[in-house]
Amino acid sequence: MNAPLKKLASQTAIYGLPTIVGRLLNYFLTPLYTYLFSTSEFGDVTSAYAYVSFLLVFLTYGMETTLFRFSQTEVEKEKVYTTALVSLFVSSIIFILVTSFFAVPISETLKFSGHPEYVIWFAIILGCDALAAIPFARLRLQNKAKRFAVIRSLNIVINIGLNLFFIVFCKSVYDAPESVFKPFVEMVYDPAIGIGYIFISNLFASVITLLLLSPEIITVKWKVDTELWKRMMKYGLPLLIAGLAGMANETLDRVLIPHLLPEAIGKSQNGIYGACYKVAILMTIFIQAFRFAAEPFFFNHYKEADSKKTVALIMKYFVIICSVIFLGTMMNMEWIQYFVGEKFREGLDVVPILLLANLFLGIFINQSIWYKLTGKTSYGAMLTIFGALITITLNIYWIPRYGYMGSAWATLICYASMMVVSYFWGNKHYPVDYDLKRILGYLGISLTLYLISVFIKTESAGINLFLNNFMLLGFIIMLWKLEAKGLVKQ
Repeated sequence: MNAPLKKLASQTAIYGLPTIVGRLLNYFLTPLYTYLFSTSEFGDVTSAYAYVSFLLVFLTYGMETTLFRFSQTEVEKEKVYTTALVSLFVSSIIFILVTSFFAVPISETLKFSGHPEYVIWFAIILGCDALAAIPFARLRLQNKAKRFAVIRSLNIVINIGLNLFFIVFCKSVYDAPESVFKPFVEMVYDPAIGIGYIFISNLFASVITLLLLSPEIITVKWKVDTELWKRMMKYGLPLLIAGLAGMANETLDRVLIPHLLPEAIGKSQNGIYGACYKVAILMTIFIQAFRFAAEPFFFNHYKEADSKKTVALIMKYFVIICSVIFLGTMMNMEWIQYFVGEKFREGLDVVPILLLANLFLGIFINQSIWYKLTGKTSYGAMLTIFGALITITLNIYWIPRYGYMGSAWATLICYASMMVVSYFWGNKHYPVDYDLKRILGYLGISLTLYLISVFIKTESAGINLFLNNFMLLGFIIMLWKLEAKGLVKQ
């Protein structure tokens, strides 16, 4: 494997370590939530984090990618970083103040009536996370992957630790007839808060993370270059539009389900869908880890003579890994299903649909580098707006008729459409010779093996697992035989 590919692989692993650990730990919190809370309560959690995803994109308004771009084109790189940081600091403070002031009407609009404190907590969380985005982006740009990983990991440890402290330890001590810890727990724990402790844990983690990044924040000269800021905003705003549209594609379904279904079932359906969405965790983890490492990697190597060949190789290996993740997850659903509570398992039929949808999203992310490298970010906005229109239209039409299953199919169709259109546009502006024969072949074989596993399913879970993993092993051996020699040569 050539040096750039080795570097990308190692950085994907380092950047991905906290992501993988955090997502896996969150994955193991899913059974905790789905066994302790009702589908309706978990529906509130699902809705809350769907709104957060939208707002975080809005509050960072493309400044991460803008920082990468302008750090390559501007001589005074420190000025670029300072301008981005100050801009986000001002906008985050304004957001926290305004949102906190209107907490009550906002909570009613979002169907969190009686809990305006949720709105205030999330305003602070979002403000901290938005401001932290620029120091994190700078660490990625400077290839300080280890510091990035350490701080991300601490954020995860704090969040998970507090979840376990409040939801497991405090609740069990509070409910116990006698415990030496009861006086302490009664001072810090209120059972009426319930799912609110999930949000409180997030709040503490976000604030502490920002404090850990303070060396990257307080050492800058807090002065904005107005002319530079205008140029950065001009570059970043199309990315904001693309980001909002992209987030609509990712999370709008979990915003709309409670509003488009009858109130009696809306939150419950959202909780089931949100829990089953997490079963596709491995695909999401890999794509996110890859995303963290890939963007600065592509910007740092796009001027090299063989950069397009590298892009094509990365795409092929990316699809290979995603195909294995898809097949590995579906072939082991006999035991993976127990990671969600029994009352949530009725929604597991969405898992293969969402896995494929996220696979197509990953391919689209690979392709999207063409408009970022060429500075044609307006195309990115058009692509994601195109996807968002599909998402909005299909969700509004299908959710009232098919519930969360309609949302899953809408997600798949959206990402598949974006992937196809991006491929043809990219071919015109930044043509890359992808190995389509093998990419499509591997995807087709993995999907075929999954369908075979569905048709030969027996009454015995043990036999199903044996047959399924036998096919999975055969698929992996086939990949190795076809790709090992070429991989070594690279």
